[in-house]
Amino acid sequence: MVFYFQSNVVSPPVLLFMGEDKHENEDLIKWGWPEDVWFHVDKLSSAHVYLRLKPGQTLDDIPSAVLDDAAQLVKANSITGNKMNDLDVVYTMWSNLKKTPAMEVGQVGFHKEKEIRKIRVAKRINEVVTRLNKTKKEEHPDFRAERENRDRLEREDKKKQLREQKEREKAEEKRKQEEAELRSYSTLFNTENMKLNTDGYDSDDFM
Repeated sequence: MVFYFQSNVVSPPVLLFMGEDKHENEDLIKWGWPEDVWFHVDKLSSAHVYLRLKPGQTLDDIPSAVLDDAAQLVKANSITGNKMNDLDVVYTMWSNLKKTPAMEVGQVGFHKEKEIRKIRVAKRINEVVTRLNKTKKEEHPDFRAERENRDRLEREDKKKQLREQKEREKAEEKRKQEEAELRSYSTLFNTENMKLNTDGYDSDDFM
């Protein structure tokens, strides 16, 4: 089961989501999307919260208000972190998550530490947590099917872009050939290079 929360601090609202337990977290780690941003309380056990970016967006494009919502949601779903003040929430792109066979279920590492960001949470803000919980919905998605469908659509889009690029290149090549032919004809029929049949004869020769 996955819980979805609507963060309406931006327009249009964005969805934050997290697995019900470590097994759902494991599936999200395995079948996440390249557009997913992962949030977790630093150095403590907590829920794994995700935010799905739009294609082309980066960590730097996330509004601070959305970061605050995600951080509050992570903190509220950490048994230890929920009782603490001044803790850090780490976040990074899904592609930076590292999973090895030796790790426990739900445990994760990182490929590159420098690609991890942190946000300091001074304290729990009940108004934010309550607002998010009011939008909470439960669903049972098929993570693998969703990821495979996403990848299929991406492949189709790349093929379409490649076809369009080849068509543009073909049209450009045709245009260049036509221009070259026009230049050739222009040179061939240039009046300075043409001679009339009367050239070299006196008009009296025909009298």
